[in-house]
Amino acid sequence: MMKDPICGMEVEERTAIKLERDGKTYFFCSQSCKNKFLTGAKTQFHVGHHAHMVEEFKKRFWISLIATIPVLFLSPMIQSFFRFHLSFPGDKFLLLVISTFIYFYGGKPFLKGLFDELKRRQPAMMTLVGLAITIAYVYSSLVVLGLKGEIFFWELVTLIDIMLLGHWIEMKSVIGASAALEELARLLPSEAHLILEDGSIRDVRLEELNQEDKILVKPGEKIPVDGYVIDGESEVNEAMLTGESKPISKKVKDNVIGGSINGSGLLKIKVKKTGKDSYISQVVELVRIASESKSKIQDLANRAAFWLTIIAISAGIFTLISWLISGKEFTFALERMVTVMIITCPHALGLAVPLVVAVITGILAKNGLLIRNRTAFENARNLDIVVFDKTGTLTKGELGVTDIVSLGDWSKEELLRRVVSIEINSEHSIAKGIVNKAKEINLSLYKVSGFEAIPGKGARAYVEGEEMYIGNKMILEKTNLKLDDELEKKINEISSQGKTTVFVVSGGKVQGIIGLTDIIRDESKEAVNKLKSLGLEIAMITGDNYLNAKYVADELGLNVFFSEVLAQEKLKKIKELQQKGKRVCMVGDGVNDAPALAVADVGIAIGAGTDVAVESADVVLVKNDPRNVVDVISLSQIMQRKMIQNLLWAWSYNVFAIPLAIGVLYNYGVILPPAVGAVIMSLSTVVVAINARLISYKRQ
Repeated sequence: MMKDPICGMEVEERTAIKLERDGKTYFFCSQSCKNKFLTGAKTQFHVGHHAHMVEEFKKRFWISLIATIPVLFLSPMIQSFFRFHLSFPGDKFLLLVISTFIYFYGGKPFLKGLFDELKRRQPAMMTLVGLAITIAYVYSSLVVLGLKGEIFFWELVTLIDIMLLGHWIEMKSVIGASAALEELARLLPSEAHLILEDGSIRDVRLEELNQEDKILVKPGEKIPVDGYVIDGESEVNEAMLTGESKPISKKVKDNVIGGSINGSGLLKIKVKKTGKDSYISQVVELVRIASESKSKIQDLANRAAFWLTIIAISAGIFTLISWLISGKEFTFALERMVTVMIITCPHALGLAVPLVVAVITGILAKNGLLIRNRTAFENARNLDIVVFDKTGTLTKGELGVTDIVSLGDWSKEELLRRVVSIEINSEHSIAKGIVNKAKEINLSLYKVSGFEAIPGKGARAYVEGEEMYIGNKMILEKTNLKLDDELEKKINEISSQGKTTVFVVSGGKVQGIIGLTDIIRDESKEAVNKLKSLGLEIAMITGDNYLNAKYVADELGLNVFFSEVLAQEKLKKIKELQQKGKRVCMVGDGVNDAPALAVADVGIAIGAGTDVAVESADVVLVKNDPRNVVDVISLSQIMQRKMIQNLLWAWSYNVFAIPLAIGVLYNYGVILPPAVGAVIMSLSTVVVAINARLISYKRQ
């Protein structure tokens, strides 16, 4: 029996799926486990660890929150606040028992973090939280057991609840990058149709394929491997991989990419690359490397917490020692120390950032945006350049009619009517574009007979008894027609703008030409203009050809664009811009955008795009509206401003409160008991919450 390295299940060697790599043989119980190994072997442990941590914080939060309810009802201060009285024999000991449970169960991550940070000599948020809950717990327990003073169990348990909630939310964002790797693996089918030497067909698993094997790809199927066509003609949709908006004609000797979708023709393909050498696997590796190399900026709250920790510890120790030296009894000195620690409890600091994030996240959601990486979103306020993918981002990723040229006796409307009558039942993207144009002007259709698809070229049919051919330039070869100079000129005029040309042939001559191109989104120009008004550079990057790219760039007023750029090159372009000192935002939707989205300072994915792009991005545009990029930047600026305001308040109120807690005005009769310190601490939290709730946003 062998053990699956992903799920740990034991499998028999004869039934297992095998993989040879680096001189070792691995055995898997399923294709899914093998795909996970191929795409994320180096990240599986980390993914499982982070997923476990998310569930751990979630579980501890809910259990602690439920246990907090009786603590609040039994706490004297809460009863005083809300003017009710609840007491019974042993109530203080019950309060101690419940609070002890929450302290050790809910506070375990912070107590562990306290020891870990001190061990590394890097005190930060965990140290402050750990000390705060420990001081509150120990002091309150001593009071219950007989020491004169106030109990602070409600501050203890609510602090633990808030911190558990915050860490639960934070941990959920950690596992995003690796999810992209699993999405990539799903692009490939699990099996292929292997052509045997005798010409028969046998379905085999992908891992059984070798270089030089021959496979059959039926109409509508995904191409399972990288290779080249040895027989047949078809059109292949590579939009998910290269960004090319229209299907690519494939004939003998043309290369095909695993993961692309075959059109209506039957293809025989010779295998060139499998496994880790394939295009998809290379993109997987690019996403993994880019995700792991993304810079991690230390959170503002953690930096503030570090200094607050140092100040709180120093002030607490100074307070205790000073009052003992001055001759005060230990109980008084300890009370002063506890007041200092309570007043510096990071309720406000813990909520300063999460509350702002919660409000901004709600506003973003209403505007069709989702944050996946908060740190990257915060960095959007400092961007220098926004790089848009073309297909599906600035454009709709679907063809639309832009030119109708009549060269015969038919009017433009008649020409379109006849073509649509033939194309109405076709699923081809070009046909859909033409049909949509006809729907706009409510054309009635002719009866068509004798329809025949011509793979890689077009179609033939009879309209009103008249034979017609429609298709690409190769349809002219089928009808033995040659182009005259005038016709060549018109074709060049359309094709020079990167448009697709459809020829209409009838009666032995070309009756007309229809030009189509990828439709530019109505919102794109407005988005570009608004981003320019913010002082940002705008560029476009696409796997589409130069002419198509230039047409879109000219229409949108873009001076910089990169065309015919595949995944590796997109990543390289983004890095080149970063090496010039520019902070780069990448906006895209395709598989080929995933590595660039991962490495950019801010990656923004169109939500209707591939899951891979979404999982690789920092922010997702759910509504397919490029104007949301402006919202991302504007809201990032608002969020940063509000976070700084909250952090300044959460930090600076201690400047005034800590000296009072220490007792600097003791000789003047002003002394803050622990209860008042807790009230001041609570009021600081209220200020932070109100400031966050005052956030509003309206698209300009």
